[in-house]
Amino acid sequence: MMRTWSGVIRSTDREAYREYIELTGLPGYKSTPGNIDAWLVLRDRQDGLTEVVMVSLWESRGAIVQFAGRDIDRAVFYPEDDKYLVDRDLRVLHYDVVA
Repeated sequence: MMRTWSGVIRSTDREAYREYIELTGLPGYKSTPGNIDAWLVLRDRQDGLTEVVMVSLWESRGAIVQFAGRDIDRAVFYPEDDKYLVDRDLRVLHYDVVA
């Protein structure tokens, strides 16, 4: 399964946010049994903001439960997220990977 979450940061925080995610979110995903891989992708907008998407691949729904809890559609946040995020989805999307 693929899990995606999106948010928005100030473009001036792009590098600091990348470093923060490399210390928090990515290890959180990758240390969970059943996680295949995880990526942070960024896209600068013209308004001084940067779109953030976290993409992760999982062996099963059960593996996602180990990471996110029983409500796998609820986003997982970390203590310093409020410092960076100016907008965020509270829910995530899941996709079946078929090819």
